[in-house]
Amino acid sequence: MSSLWTPDGEHEVTTSTAAGRSGASEGVHSPIDHQEHELETSRRVVEEMEALEAELLAAPAEEVIANHCYGLFQLAAIHLGHQPPNLSAARLAIDAFGAIVDSLDSRLGAHSETLRDGLAQLRLAFVQISAAQSAQANEAVADPPAL
Repeated sequence: MSSLWTPDGEHEVTTSTAAGRSGASEGVHSPIDHQEHELETSRRVVEEMEALEAELLAAPAEEVIANHCYGLFQLAAIHLGHQPPNLSAARLAIDAFGAIVDSLDSRLGAHSETLRDGLAQLRLAFVQISAAQSAQANEAVADPPAL
């Protein structure tokens, strides 16, 4: 037991009451409580990871790979649509997407045609946006701003 001095006098308090009144958070725990909490958190994380792994194992590989391809498609589209477009990042995403689709093609099952179409659209958009940026750069060089 400890005591707490107040303007009304000294009061005996338990450790948890003293911790609460001294401004410490209500979640004050002993080192053992903290270790038990960390162990429980670690157990939950391991269980969640095992559940995710089981879910991933249950999914057909072509579904998982196609999902990654859709992510690369979105990444490229975001970089192409940004103002100004980030052509270097878009090219990298398109090349990665193309490497998967071009090398696996029919092994991607039902997704194969959709992915090939998406890749063609991205490549076309990249060429068009690159050409537009080059034209703008050439115009800026040819017609410098008046001073």
